[in-house]
Amino acid sequence: MRASRLLSLLLLLQTRGRMTATELAEELEVSIRTVYRDVEALSSAGVPVYADRGPTGGYQLLDGYRTRLNGLTAAEASSLFLAGLPGPAAELGLAEVAANAELKLLAALPPEPRSQAARMRERFHLDVPSWYRNADDVPHLSEVAEAVWDQRPLRMTYRRWGQQVVDRVIHPYGLVLKGGSWYMVAAPPGGSPRTYRVSRVLTVETLNGSFERPQGFDLAGFWQLYAKEFREKMYKAEAVIRVAPGAEGLLDYTMSTTIDLPEPDQDGWRTVTVPIESIPHARWLLLRMGASVEVLAPAELRDLMRDTVAELGRMYGP
Repeated sequence: MRASRLLSLLLLLQTRGRMTATELAEELEVSIRTVYRDVEALSSAGVPVYADRGPTGGYQLLDGYRTRLNGLTAAEASSLFLAGLPGPAAELGLAEVAANAELKLLAALPPEPRSQAARMRERFHLDVPSWYRNADDVPHLSEVAEAVWDQRPLRMTYRRWGQQVVDRVIHPYGLVLKGGSWYMVAAPPGGSPRTYRVSRVLTVETLNGSFERPQGFDLAGFWQLYAKEFREKMYKAEAVIRVAPGAEGLLDYTMSTTIDLPEPDQDGWRTVTVPIESIPHARWLLLRMGASVEVLAPAELRDLMRDTVAELGRMYGP
């Protein structure tokens, strides 16, 4: 543990230059007294670290000194694709190793590329969950991720749509992060893969033994096909609507998809066909646009919109 911390301290000084004892203590999550002892240990081992006194002082390495102790561990290497996603890395139990991997990579870079990498981290940030919703609560994600990595079968209780709870033995093939929600792609022994929302896993038990992944199974390809089929199943009908001038952007937000709009008519309104899940669901969505949208077809949806508006009028009075 201490050896790892000493290496982290050394790489911090190599990557960032001068740092105070307080800054090092915060980064390493130790006391300032521990930092003093670690710096003394590095100096005793021949590492040219020295201290600048005064209010602007701190610890730094001798100019030109670079350590070669920056080899990645297996866990750190596997976490590299999460280096820009601190939230998902923490959910998978890889926050510390991802941070260590990033630190080692920065330490291994020459000054100019290192400076560019640091600017990239300072100026670009990826926030995965969409607006107006929180990320799923996934207490069993790290256990599922470990089973995916080690190819271990799982027994789980799972809450399906409609609140039905089922018991399943599965072979987990992979995990997908979509819009702030984690999905597991898994298959029953001898069965075909399907998707499970990890937040709906109520209990999980890692079973003895291991399983063989299907030869040639492509997680990204499977998910792309699944997403396409999901959209096709979800949008079972269409509606014809007119959109008021200036409300085009609101339509994309309301329908949660990009709608190709035709040229406006002489009044500036655009007539477009949009996919819908159902008549009641479309009524709920389109009412959010108020008088900026008019339903032309189907007649059932148009009638439902008219009746809902009339009911609202009675509710709120003249």
